[in-house]
Amino acid sequence: MVVRADITPQVARIDAHLLNCMGVTRLCYAGSVLHTRPRGLEATREPLQIGAEIYGHDGIESDLEIQRLLASALAVCGIAGARLDIGHVAVFRAICRHGQVGAELESAIYEGLAAKDLTALREATRRLPGATRKALLSLPELYGEADVLDRARRTLPDYPEIRMALRDLKVLSRNVDLPVSVDLADLRGYHYHSGATFVAYAPAVSGAVALGGRYDEVGKAFGRARAATGFSMDLRSLAGALADEDAARRIRAPHSSDPELAAVVRKLRSAGEIVVVELPGHAAERGELACDSEIVKRRGKWVVRRIARV
Repeated sequence: MVVRADITPQVARIDAHLLNCMGVTRLCYAGSVLHTRPRGLEATREPLQIGAEIYGHDGIESDLEIQRLLASALAVCGIAGARLDIGHVAVFRAICRHGQVGAELESAIYEGLAAKDLTALREATRRLPGATRKALLSLPELYGEADVLDRARRTLPDYPEIRMALRDLKVLSRNVDLPVSVDLADLRGYHYHSGATFVAYAPAVSGAVALGGRYDEVGKAFGRARAATGFSMDLRSLAGALADEDAARRIRAPHSSDPELAAVVRKLRSAGEIVVVELPGHAAERGELACDSEIVKRRGKWVVRRIARV
């Protein structure tokens, strides 16, 4: 039996061998995956993963297209209040490379940053050159609105890779139809990503609603490393969030043969409302219908009223 933890490698294989295009390809997918541990307290180990990816373009334009697609997808799904956290793995890599940080020490520093453990970070960097240590210790503080990028430009070393990363992040922060925050210490997927990264959050979803970024080396294992960027979401989390929202708009109707009531129910359903008709013998379980309104007869007419909460 074979199980998969992610679908992106399979998509990379399709791009590398089945399609074998030289130009840009845009792909989407949906399928089940299995994780060793859930990503959050309310997350499942068996997400139904959906996603989109662009292969064959290494510029900021494709990163921007993917983030705009994500914003549109969340809007179509009815997910309100979403926000994007963006980062760039090149910043941390450039500091370590120019500071000649060894692989073992880099791993320890990475763990300190991932855990936002300043004590561990100070201990791991205590023997590094002053400029390298200062840059690494500043990363957890470089978080907030887009103006953080100006502070990062003044605080971090003036390496070409960092200049390019901050420039790309500024473009992304100004051109996506979602509120954007910057977090230069967020190294989620550090060993997997190769450029700009992003995480989307929404009030209705516990934890991240979407993960994504650039991963130009993902096809290397299949003999054809192509520039790539994309995102993935868990359809189960999205469905759960929408179920919660729908529950607040359900209307309960009594069971009746009255044609006037049937006409009211048809009109409400035609308008997009969710109307649940009670069946005889289940009055005690009304609460399980999760309705916030009900249809009642007042002065000879069927009307909708809010259900009083005790």
